[in-house]
Amino acid sequence: MALSALDLFSIGIGPSSSHTVGPMRAARSFIQALEKEQMIDAVDRLHAELFGSLGATGRGHGSDKAIILGFMGEDPESVETLTADRAVDQATEAKKIMLAGRRMISFNRANDVVLHLRQSLPAHPNGMRFQAFDGQGNVLAERVYYSVGGGFVVDEDAVGKVEPDTVELPYPFSNAGELLAHCAKDGLSISDIMLANEGVWRSEQETRSELLHIWETMKECVSRGCSRTEAHLPGNLMVRRRAPRLLADLQAKDDASDPLRALDWVNLFALAVNEENATGGRVVTAPTNGAAGIIPAVLHYYMKFIPGANEEAVVRFLLTAAAIGVLFKKNASISGAEVGCQGEVGSACSMAAGALCEILGGTPEQVENAAEIGIEHNLGLTCDPVGGLVQIPCIERNAVASNKAINAARISLRGDGTHHVSLDTAIKTMRETGADMKSKYKETSRGGLAVNVIAC
Repeated sequence: MALSALDLFSIGIGPSSSHTVGPMRAARSFIQALEKEQMIDAVDRLHAELFGSLGATGRGHGSDKAIILGFMGEDPESVETLTADRAVDQATEAKKIMLAGRRMISFNRANDVVLHLRQSLPAHPNGMRFQAFDGQGNVLAERVYYSVGGGFVVDEDAVGKVEPDTVELPYPFSNAGELLAHCAKDGLSISDIMLANEGVWRSEQETRSELLHIWETMKECVSRGCSRTEAHLPGNLMVRRRAPRLLADLQAKDDASDPLRALDWVNLFALAVNEENATGGRVVTAPTNGAAGIIPAVLHYYMKFIPGANEEAVVRFLLTAAAIGVLFKKNASISGAEVGCQGEVGSACSMAAGALCEILGGTPEQVENAAEIGIEHNLGLTCDPVGGLVQIPCIERNAVASNKAINAARISLRGDGTHHVSLDTAIKTMRETGADMKSKYKETSRGGLAVNVIAC
């Protein structure tokens, strides 16, 4: 399947792309299918079941709330984040739901959204089953969906099937070797290749406009994360917000003579995004919500600290990052439930490292080297959210990986692009490592920090 940059970067709601955005899209898709089949007016009750990682950590990730919003017809990109929780609470209290914005039906959240803590569906750890019943209790429709990472959703009919790709790209690539070959043959940068491919879906002007809209949303997310007045993040961990206080501290004592001051600012940018994500706010899935702070933090670093920074480079950054993200999506996974956090933070670190390298003047070979460094040093990273919340260790992990991405870009720029481990090899290794990883380390909160830190 051909992937666009706008598939990798989508606007959604926190705290999780696979556990919040995906379930909301799946539930909405189920309702749309009922409408298409002209069964919607016969629906008297809806029932949802969550399996695997969704069942194990769905409460902390807001999966149940997301499904209710999806049944209401809400979309992750447009749902009003400030009132979404209230709408779900009202439906819970009234035991009624506004079906696709059309009419009220009975809905008992306790009975009609079931989280199976230790049951899984066969195709992927993030499985969902939806059912619609008529007034006599007969099943009108039943559908299974899988949230496969980054907000991507597939239904049971599409799992495991390789359908012919009807999209003909000017520069098709399935691995980094093919991508570099295109660059060498036509003397193009990686962002040039990706921009040419985007022309299959829309004009160059439209692509630039959409990517700058993504960048504006990232900036707004940082701004909101820095200006929140609540002392703690939602949930029983009572994690203190750090971004507003860190910003005030940096503004008061931003010592230009400090050789490492940029690290503090990068930390701020990443913390702000991921604290906003933990709040259920509007974020850019990049390529997941759990890793949403890395690419914005590195882009903010570029705009603040690199002389001559401009929006044209922002577009090139996002295009390059997307090209690298396509490689992870096609050849491994960006799902923490499937391969651990190496698939989320690791892939985002790799994408940001390669993208920064390009806009700082790196050759395609140096970009590939930077991306390889970014993932190589995240191999084996587990996904073990404490209390099932996207807070510990997720928020700090984004800050650390953001600075790691900058360092990876700088290392590669000091070389000539020659290195022993290719990006393709590192991605293959990540996939194999994820397959070997025990399920307790893959977003189930049954291993690692999740069991060694008391959630209270």
